[in-house]
Amino acid sequence: MGCENCGGCGSCGGGCRREIVLTPPEAALLLRLGEVAFLPVARRNNSGTPVCLEEADYSSAEYGEALAWLELKGLVSLDYDLPLSNFDYAAYGENFLHGSAALTAAGQEAVEILELQGIEM
Repeated sequence: MGCENCGGCGSCGGGCRREIVLTPPEAALLLRLGEVAFLPVARRNNSGTPVCLEEADYSSAEYGEALAWLELKGLVSLDYDLPLSNFDYAAYGENFLHGSAALTAAGQEAVEILELQGIEM
């Protein structure tokens, strides 16, 4: 991670960028959030794993895992205190907390890099 001179420690003056590895579902979600700003998410009351039923290229389990990793990587914010207004969460069932997913500043930067450099999936 980082450049070969400092290994990400910042000793080169902070000009290095860390490398982030994305799975295809993670990249797809980042690019989608770059288009729509927010996606509805939910999670079971007794689980931390997010669920996203709105995207169709991958399974809901793959998208859930991708959202969890994107949040850990600091690229996406998952907020279960801010569900999307005027969105019907009925498909998620009654035992789910409703929320939203959005890009962080680092996530927006990652989207811009993906759009500039392209992506192979």
